[in-house]
Amino acid sequence: MTAANEHDVRQLLPLVAAIPAVGGKPGPPRRRPARLHGDRAYDSEGHRRILRWLGTTPVLARRGTEQGSGLGVYRWVVERTLSWLHQYRRLRIRYERRADIHQAFLDIGCLLICYKCLISSFC
Repeated sequence: MTAANEHDVRQLLPLVAAIPAVGGKPGPPRRRPARLHGDRAYDSEGHRRILRWLGTTPVLARRGTEQGSGLGVYRWVVERTLSWLHQYRRLRIRYERRADIHQAFLDIGCLLICYKCLISSFC
């Protein structure tokens, strides 16, 4: 969670570093995703190099290229989830100055969305 006036690309590496271990398959749990999808705002050779060094394949759209990178196939999941969270006015317009309080409301919003998915055909 960052301020609205902070550029997204500055949070790319801290976000990847903060991903918790995910288990499921036999062997040690995976710490980082196999691929990272991003739009043109994340186009940076430095970030690509660091992601490859971390073992993540960067799938980042390049600036100055034609539309149709294929990221829309994955991006709609994020946009849909954000629209579900924006149903709650307190999350659409941030009133809290403290990040821990806003994070608590985000958690409650996610819980409510999951609850709606479980009891109905919301998802």
